[in-house]
Amino acid sequence: MTKRTAAKYKIDRRMGENIWGRAKSPVNRREYGPGQHGQRRKNKLSDFGTQLRAKQKLKGHYGDLTEKQFRRIYAEAERVKGDTGENLIGLLERRLDAVVYRAKFVPTIFAARQFVNHGHVEVNGQRVNIASYRVKEGDVVSVRERSRQMALVLEAVGSAERDVPDYLDVDTNKLTATFVRTPALGDVPYAVVMEPNLVVEYYAKN
Repeated sequence: MTKRTAAKYKIDRRMGENIWGRAKSPVNRREYGPGQHGQRRKNKLSDFGTQLRAKQKLKGHYGDLTEKQFRRIYAEAERVKGDTGENLIGLLERRLDAVVYRAKFVPTIFAARQFVNHGHVEVNGQRVNIASYRVKEGDVVSVRERSRQMALVLEAVGSAERDVPDYLDVDTNKLTATFVRTPALGDVPYAVVMEPNLVVEYYAKN
């Protein structure tokens, strides 16, 4: 299991937002940050602080990626023609663990990473155990047949907590998801406002 799994709600509290929209998030009960100094009055963030927060929030949403991983994805987004912020979102959503999470095969992005790493997922009929594997348009992601009765899969598929976005074509009976197209920012069902433009500004200055 990823070392960040136990701390997923700390990410919510650190950001002061329920970034996955989960009912159990501690932010639903108390909006202040973690630790003994969490209830201190918050000062207005500087431009740098606002940009850093936007980066940390986006990075955290995808399972609290390491800075090295996230910066590598950003660098690729910058090289691709078009809007860098939109490119960044598209690349993040093409990660295999993100597709597994969006398809509702598992309840959380952290579970999605573990699920992929443990070999429960196939892409176009071939087992893939790399969470950062990048799917392409038309790829079919599926839960391996022997894994379809796992408790967390049944829980996630039956949950009404979130909807499947329309850039995935999901068959809940066969537990398959076809990646129809690379989404734009407005297509992704974030529970909170994400601002990739601020992430671009952050890296432009640092």
